[in-house]
Formats: sequence, structure tokens, C-alpha cells
Amino acid sequence: MASPPGRRARLSSPGTSRQPSEAREETRRRLQGLIEGNRVMIFSKSYCPHSERVKELFSSLGVDYKILELDQVDDGASVQEVLSEITNQKTVPNIFVNKVHVGGCDRTLQAHQNGLLQKLLQEDTHDYDLIVIGGGSGGLSCAKEAAILGKKVMVLDFVVPSPQGSSWGLGGTCVNVGCIPKKLMHQAALLGQALQDSRKFGWDYSQQVKHNWEAMTEAIQNHISSLNWGYRLSLREKGVAYVNSYGEFVEPHKIKATNKKGQENYYTAAKFVIATGERPRYLGIAGDKEHCVTSDDLFSLPHCPGKTLVVGASYVALECAGFLAGFGLDVTVMVRSVLLRGFDQEMAEKVGSYMEQHGVKFLRKFIPVMIQQLEKGSPGKLKVLAKSTEGPETIEGVYNTVLLAIGRDSCTRKMGLEKIGVRINEKNGKIPVNDVEQTSVPYVYAIGDVLEGKPELTPVAIQAGKLLARRLFGASSQKCDYINVPTTLFTPLEYGCCGLSEEKAIEVYKKENLEVYHTLFWPLEWTVAGRDNNTCYAKIICNKFDSDRVVGFHVLGPNAGEITQGFAAAMKCGLTKQLLSDTIGIHPTCGEVFTTLEITKSSGLDITQKGC
Repeated sequence: MASPPGRRARLSSPGTSRQPSEAREETRRRLQGLIEGNRVMIFSKSYCPHSERVKELFSSLGVDYKILELDQVDDGASVQEVLSEITNQKTVPNIFVNKVHVGGCDRTLQAHQNGLLQKLLQEDTHDYDLIVIGGGSGGLSCAKEAAILGKKVMVLDFVVPSPQGSSWGLGGTCVNVGCIPKKLMHQAALLGQALQDSRKFGWDYSQQVKHNWEAMTEAIQNHISSLNWGYRLSLREKGVAYVNSYGEFVEPHKIKATNKKGQENYYTAAKFVIATGERPRYLGIAGDKEHCVTSDDLFSLPHCPGKTLVVGASYVALECAGFLAGFGLDVTVMVRSVLLRGFDQEMAEKVGSYMEQHGVKFLRKFIPVMIQQLEKGSPGKLKVLAKSTEGPETIEGVYNTVLLAIGRDSCTRKMGLEKIGVRINEKNGKIPVNDVEQTSVPYVYAIGDVLEGKPELTPVAIQAGKLLARRLFGASSQKCDYINVPTTLFTPLEYGCCGLSEEKAIEVYKKENLEVYHTLFWPLEWTVAGRDNNTCYAKIICNKFDSDRVVGFHVLGPNAGEITQGFAAAMKCGLTKQLLSDTIGIHPTCGEVFTTLEITKSSGLDITQKGC
């Protein structure tokens, strides 16, 4: 039987800005990760004949091994120095078997002859090569890729019911209570707008058209159930064990899995990936958990929410407020400070202005202090008492539903991370990792929304999970690129962006080094329908001293997600203003506006549109 080839490890050089002691500690941690995470770890040099003899030995035994060729990495000399501190051995090959230091070539061959090597190889008692905690987009991506690479993998996934009792199947937030139902409800609202537009295009219908919440949610939940089943089937086909239990570390390399009946099982693994994501945050005031709903509950709500107060100014808040208003509901958004914190504020205000013009009311600079139930029902009635953030003023309002969308908290605090030494940010529960998603414990990795300082987006988690598995169990060294990640808000008028906000660009490059090109535009589809000709907006932010490279891309208009995706690929390739100008647009489309941008903000010229 052919022996599996050795897998080459990559050890990234620590940043040059670090102090020598910090760089040394980072190297030590990464070496420890390689040693603890591989059954056989060989540190060698590609030209060393003794190293070749050791590789041939393990290949003849049919034992998979991982190699770090010290002459093939930039910091090989410092790696060997740290390795000699760990092992008191200055030469290569330097071999570890199941975390035990065996030594060099002669000692390894001797251990094989006297049977010690075979004994060490048999002491690998882990149940799995990898256990992934969290069955969302990132966790599933990582688990399936590891299984494809021949590893024994388990996924633990458990949804703790929301205070209103909502729970869901395999697939995580995006599929069940995030991107998928959100986009479908956004589409339902757009269809309502299209019905209004259709009369101007000659469609004549006399029947009173109204929206049926129950029919919509049933159809959406049926689609989600089919996705849940598809994920389970995919894991089964790839040989991944799926356990519907809550995972909690009890000791190094060991986890307790508790199912909904309280039954406990214990599993061990060589490596772990934390992909537990986040859950909605509550206000911490009287009546919030008892009477309010969150995005965990809204998409499967069995009745129409009626008059709704949305608390928060996050993208979740504005997206939900947008489609609820699109169904003809009375919607108010209560905002503590600014809209869409972290996004370009000019674009954020334009998003809010459009929503306000289309019936969404905004209560600025107020926060709820109490939620009281006036009547039970489907929906019932709730009284909300709120106070101003700028003075003593208080207001009251009565609503059928109060939807909280004030942010999300990482699901990391009740899984025993402190028992094995995984550090978290105590303030927000986020997990700090290095550039290969490794935590403070070498055999534990993290991906997705739990990461500190990384975009909280489904495609990011999917990419990071897949690439992590390939680095851990394949021959890849590719890392996830977290720069210039595009995203879109599916508000009534969609907002797509990639790169820096104008505020961040000014902070990074200084205002005098930037040129901002912008324009309002009028989609052709809006002309006959009689919709406003100066609402949609496009702008690019360019670095004047880097060939006018585009560092920020922003578009407010129909199908903004479809537009942004293509330009994001161009930005990865180093898009400049000249390249945009050299590109011939597709007419008539919204995206073509970026090929004809001429007016700069600094010029102060008028950008209003008179025609298509």
C-alpha cells in the first residue's frame, strides 16, 4: 500500500514591528501548535540526508507526518534556535511523536528497532482529528474540508432557545435567522413596491392586494428546513459525525457534549475549532426578555407583528424595519446615537433618509428604560417608556411588537475556555487569534463572528474555515484575506460597499491625499414609475498618491449587492480611477455609473441628475 506523503508545514514570520521577546514567544507558540497538533512532527532541512532517512522510515510504516523544512521558511534560523531551547537539540532532523520528543535520526531509528517508536505511535488516543464546535457556515465549511482531506471529524452544534423559545436546525445564524430569511423578506417587500410600479407600466388590476404574513413565513421556513436537511446530508456523505449537543471544554483536548435531555458524553480530539458565532444582545431593562423579540424570533413569528418598534440602528435593525414597513406595517426605529456605526456615515444617513421618506419613523437620541405588557395576544400590546440621551425628557409609546437589534454577543463565555487557557476579550467575549486563526492555546483555533477585529460576515467565515482546514491537514499555506471584504445592506434601497468608509480613509490617508468622485443617478426602471430621480448615489474614494487607487467603493441603489460583488473583485486586482474610466459600461444599468464618474467632492459641482 502506498504510504501517504509528508505534509509540509508553513510557519509565518512574525511581524517585524514586534519586540524580539514577543516574536520569540509567538514562534514558540506556533511550534507548540505544530507539535501538539500532529501525530508525527518532523523539523528538518530539505537537503539533509538524515532527514530523508527519517521520512522514509515513517513512509514505510504508513504513518502520516508533517514536515517543517527550516531552510524553506524566512525565519528558519530563529525557529531552530527556539526549537533547541525546547528540546536541547541543536541539529535536524528533530522529531516529535504524539507530543513526545524522540530526538534526531539515530534515536528515531533506534526507537524503531527496540519497539519504543511503535508504542509511541499507538498512544494517540484521541477520538477525532478535529472537533468543530458550532454548526454554522464557518464551522461546516471547516469540518467538510477536513473530512475531504481524510480526517476524522465531528461537529457539535446546539441552539440554546431564545427567551421567547425560538430554536432552529443545523446551519447557524445565516441560514436560519439571518441572511437567508432576511433576504427573502426583503424580496417580499420589494415585490410590494413592484406592484405599485406596475400600474405605471400598464398592469391593470382592481383586486385589493394585501400581504399575508403567515403564508410568507411558512414558505420561508419550509425553504430553511430543506437547507437544514441538506447540511445534515452533506455531513453524512462526507463522513463527518454530527452531534446535536452543547460543547464545553473540561480539560486539554477533551470536551463534554450535553444534549437537550441533559445526557452527557465526552470526546477528545487533536485539534478544535471554535465557530460558535453570536446571539442578539438584550437591553438589561425591565420586560426586555419577557416581552421583546429579536432576529432570533422574527423570521418564524407565527403572527404578523403589527405596529412595531425597532430598537437599534444596526444593519439588522434597519433591514428588518425596512421590510416590515414594506409590508405596510407601522414601523418606528429608536436610535441611541448614529445610524450604522462603523459604516460610511454619509451613506448611512442616505439609507435612513430614504426609509423615512417611505414611511419609517425615527426616534433619535432615545433609549428604552422599561417594557410593560398591556395586553396578551397575537400580537399583544406593549407600552414602552424611553428617555432622551441628551436630557431629562421621557416619552411613552404603545406597540404590538418590540424588536431589539442593538448588537450581538459572542457565544464564548460558557464553554469552558478558561479551563484550557484560551484567552478571550473579557469586555466583548471575542477571541484574539494570530494570522492563522490560532488562539492562545496551540491546538485550538477560532473562525467566524467570534474573532476579534474581523468582519462578521458569512462568506468570510466560510472562506476562513475552508482555508484553515487546508492549512491544518493539507499542504496549503494560504491564509484568509480579511482586507477589502465587500458587503451589502438589504435595506429598502440597498447599500453596497467595499474597502474604507470616507471617515476611515481620511483617518488612514489624510483628506488632502484623497479624491472622492461621486454622483446621484436615476435607474431607468424608476423613470416610468415616477420614482425620485436624485436618490440613488455612487461614490469612490481614491488615493491620489497611489495612481488614484480605489480604496473605498460605495453604492446606494437597486441591486447594490450584485453591483458591489463585481467591483470588489476589481479592487482585489488593484482597481484605479483610470481603469474605471477605461472600462466601457453596460447600458442601461446602474453599475455603468462607475465608469463615467467625473465630478469630485472637492470641486463642489452639482451632481443632481436630469435624465438617464
